[in-house]
Amino acid sequence: MKRPSRRDFLKAVGGGAAALSVPSWLRAAGPPSDQPRRPNILYIFTDQQCAEMMSCAGNPYLKTPAMDSLAANGARFTLAHAANPVCVPARVGMMTGVMPSRIGMEQNEDMPQAKANVTEAILAHSLGRLFRNAGYETAYGGKVHLPMTPAAMGFDYITRDERAGLADACAAFLRREHPKPFLLVASFINPHDICYMALNAHAKNAGAPAKAGPGGAPLLEDLRLPAGTSRQEFIENACPPLPANFEVPAGEPDGVKEVDPRAFRFFVREHWTLDDWRTHRWNYCRLTEKVDAEIAVVLRALREAELEQSTLVVFSSDHGDMDASHRLEHKSVLYGESERVPFLVSWKGVTRPGLVDRRHLVSTGLDLIPTLCDFAGIPVPKDRAGLSVRPLAEGRTPTSWRDALVVEGRHCRALRTDRFKYTVYDIGDRREMLVDLENDPGEMKNLAEDPTCRDTLLDCRKRLRQWYRDHGETLAPGYVVA
Repeated sequence: MKRPSRRDFLKAVGGGAAALSVPSWLRAAGPPSDQPRRPNILYIFTDQQCAEMMSCAGNPYLKTPAMDSLAANGARFTLAHAANPVCVPARVGMMTGVMPSRIGMEQNEDMPQAKANVTEAILAHSLGRLFRNAGYETAYGGKVHLPMTPAAMGFDYITRDERAGLADACAAFLRREHPKPFLLVASFINPHDICYMALNAHAKNAGAPAKAGPGGAPLLEDLRLPAGTSRQEFIENACPPLPANFEVPAGEPDGVKEVDPRAFRFFVREHWTLDDWRTHRWNYCRLTEKVDAEIAVVLRALREAELEQSTLVVFSSDHGDMDASHRLEHKSVLYGESERVPFLVSWKGVTRPGLVDRRHLVSTGLDLIPTLCDFAGIPVPKDRAGLSVRPLAEGRTPTSWRDALVVEGRHCRALRTDRFKYTVYDIGDRREMLVDLENDPGEMKNLAEDPTCRDTLLDCRKRLRQWYRDHGETLAPGYVVA
């Protein structure tokens, strides 16, 4: 049967009189229906990729053609934030639509007690269950790192591989016949392997063996310099420069060192040379390119299976990486490089091609499920407080949008507004940080003790408390400053 043109497809999904004549390949499986088949959904996310680590985001030190292709056919949201910039809590948000603190999940080490707090009510409205109950085929591949299994969330688990094997498994899934619309989640590990640079630098300094990756897999390949090139020439000519906010911020709160107190974090902050940091940034770019090539395998299979025009593709990451900002790497801290993530929403012929949204605050932890449900025509559970970015991705104006969002962390909470960012810690003498992002996007100056900013500080304290009340969540007393 001849495939319909894009024009025919758009008529079919547009509703009204045009939807009365629907091509058979778009019809839902089951009894005859005049309704078009709901879109397939492919959710791809990486691990530890900060928002600027894509060439489509203007980063000249790497090339990410697969990610760029999604941005070219859809919308890129520059103000997307993780619910918590640590693996397990961030994933709890994305897969359940609730803030991770609801189940006592603030760091990866909280997994044992968090498992006991994952109620059936939370699981019933988890991503896989919502879509499976709505008639979707649901599959999950790659890294899990959650206090619940894919099966408990309503997914068939297609592979444990987190690298090239995941790409191949997803490609095989896409090439199969699918009588029902599908939701496929592909969870890739990289560029997370960048963690091992600092871990191994600290281990080497202590005379300990290098850290091995999952299954003993090689993580960072040896740095091979071009023939006739010295290490210094390589660093000067090939490695990204240090970021503008490389130095430690003035007035940094004491709690920053308690968010992740492991020794390697502050060993590299205090001992790495400028060349070490630049080499770290170069490796981070290469690992991001590596996962982009794996994602390209999945997107190629989508095209070859002729599913591109019937599939919504969403791309993100669980959290970011400091990437040398404030002399830090890894994640956990509530600075922008750690908490901000890529967020691309792309459905060829439906989303606005090349749209870049620099205005609207997005929480991947709260907004992923409402967004996917909106595109699929699935009602969002009333107890979920997120918003759908669908109207934004299609170039429409939503009826309303949030004016603030919250990011959580171990010992800390942050409120982000259109201009200011307020972070409060439940530990230390200097507990608060206030940043004017309009004039200080690199978060280099703490205004919390500036008397001219007192009114703004008081307003942010109040708005943080109000945000938790409005979203049905609990703000622990340690974060309330009188």
